[in-house]
Amino acid sequence: MKEAIKKAKALIEAMEYIQEFRGKIVVIKLGGSILDDLELQKKLLKDVVFMATVGMHPVLVHGGGKAITRAMQEAGLAPTWVHGRRYTDERTLAIAEHTLVHKVNAGIAQTLREIGADAMGLHSLSSCVLFAKPLKLTGDNGRKLDVGMVGTIEDVNADLLKTLCESGTIPVIAPVAMNRMGTKLNVNADSAAGEVAAALKAEKLVVLSDTHGIFKDIDDPSSQISSATEQEVEAMVEDGIISAGMLPKVESCFTALKGGAGKAHIIDGRIEHSLLLEIYTEKGIGTQITR
Repeated sequence: MKEAIKKAKALIEAMEYIQEFRGKIVVIKLGGSILDDLELQKKLLKDVVFMATVGMHPVLVHGGGKAITRAMQEAGLAPTWVHGRRYTDERTLAIAEHTLVHKVNAGIAQTLREIGADAMGLHSLSSCVLFAKPLKLTGDNGRKLDVGMVGTIEDVNADLLKTLCESGTIPVIAPVAMNRMGTKLNVNADSAAGEVAAALKAEKLVVLSDTHGIFKDIDDPSSQISSATEQEVEAMVEDGIISAGMLPKVESCFTALKGGAGKAHIIDGRIEHSLLLEIYTEKGIGTQITR
């Protein structure tokens, strides 16, 4: 009986948030271990379907860097990195596109359908919603760096995404964009998620990672930050507290917030029901970033 009452109290607590977020768009960036562990991925996608069932509009943006690296190795290619970006020539782009579209994107959309949702894959081989320009990087010596066919998002087809959401379809976006000339460009999935959230003025951007969020001290689990303002997080970046792999995720959150998204969250996707716990409970489970 006590366990049943506990479950009922949890439902009542969630009801307030369900009512608040009904009809609102939430952009979810899938990456890290969630893409390599199919059982873990299925559990998380069940949470996404729950969100859609109770009236929220989830929009998924996924990465796939590890899968691309494996596919390149199988093809006898060694990845080359330029300032943290994968150098992308035509052959690398072809492998990346095939992996992202036919393996990662198709797999996520199919799993959502099996669970009971209507899902649509959006990518460079069908309906593309990401449009980019070539990324230009400058080295420490001021010289331009060649990163190949890599892009930075400059436009998102928000109208199509909103139409799909309103029809009850979950969009699943792969991070390959088109430029004005029709050329395909590889784009960073974290950056793409931030731009999508900004274009949709989403209620939330939720970035799934392999950490519990942001820590004041990376070696001290008790130093996790539950909530911080954009300015506070920017100060942590300047002080070097936030660095390396967390930087693209934080920058994605900044992009979303500056574009008009309500809040941004960084959570550990490996924890069961972390997505629901972050959105439908008062305390949450990761780090919330506000304007």
